[in-house]
Amino acid sequence: MSGFLPKAVVYSEVVEQLAGAIADEIYLDVAKWRLYLGTAKLEQQIAEQLVQSAQSGIALGKVQAILQGIPIPIGGGKRQIPLADFIPDAVQDRLWHIAQEYLA
Repeated sequence: MSGFLPKAVVYSEVVEQLAGAIADEIYLDVAKWRLYLGTAKLEQQIAEQLVQSAQSGIALGKVQAILQGIPIPIGGGKRQIPLADFIPDAVQDRLWHIAQEYLA
């Protein structure tokens, strides 16, 4: 059925579905405290970047580079730390698998 929908609609649906999975399963880990990306309102940005870069395939390194390129302000904006530094390796690996499920 998606073959009959405009590309923008299909793109939007894929982003929304991927963002939903990211929101529910991927989290930041700060001092053993888990903040899920849906609560942090970061899932949409990550989903959009993953979908945009999926044309050339999704590799773990690409997922890590996307996370590395998203700065998270801390201390009222005094400093910024890459999102990748807050997400454990196993959770980054899970994000890669989620991306493969939705974008393969």
